[in-house]
Amino acid sequence: MGKDKTIGVAMDFSGSSKNALKWALDNLADKGDTIYIIHVHSNELPEGKNELWGKAGSPLIPLSEFREPEIMKGYDLKPDADVLALLDTVTRQKEIKVVTKLYWGGDARDRIVDAVEGLKLDSVVMGSRGLGTVKRWGEIVTTENDLCKILNGTLSSEAPI
Repeated sequence: MGKDKTIGVAMDFSGSSKNALKWALDNLADKGDTIYIIHVHSNELPEGKNELWGKAGSPLIPLSEFREPEIMKGYDLKPDADVLALLDTVTRQKEIKVVTKLYWGGDARDRIVDAVEGLKLDSVVMGSRGLGTVKRWGEIVTTENDLCKILNGTLSSEAPI
């Protein structure tokens, strides 16, 4: 038995990102693994929270809190019923841990790279939004540094979604 994996799933709650989540849960997640739901808000944080969470993002939000509308309202995020149902089912069946990490403002691709580094993810899965493989990776790999992270195994493209 290998070490427990840390798997990030970029989630904007579109159909494509929901498919990516389902694929990651079906094909990557095993007992003891941790799934990180990574969501990037396009808007900036209110000033008080910006000082706390600006670059590093929110604290890790456990699934038990992620499903609570009142708690998530404080993060300016409405829980998605389909995503919650999928996560609830898989966490029971596979005995995995699910936490959410939220980021605000800036370029989503930069925030996803921040998440990979900060959370020490073994892999990250994201939907394609209808883009082909080359175009999709072109949106993530914008610098030589990003390419080095991918080649060193920090980021991976497990399968087209």
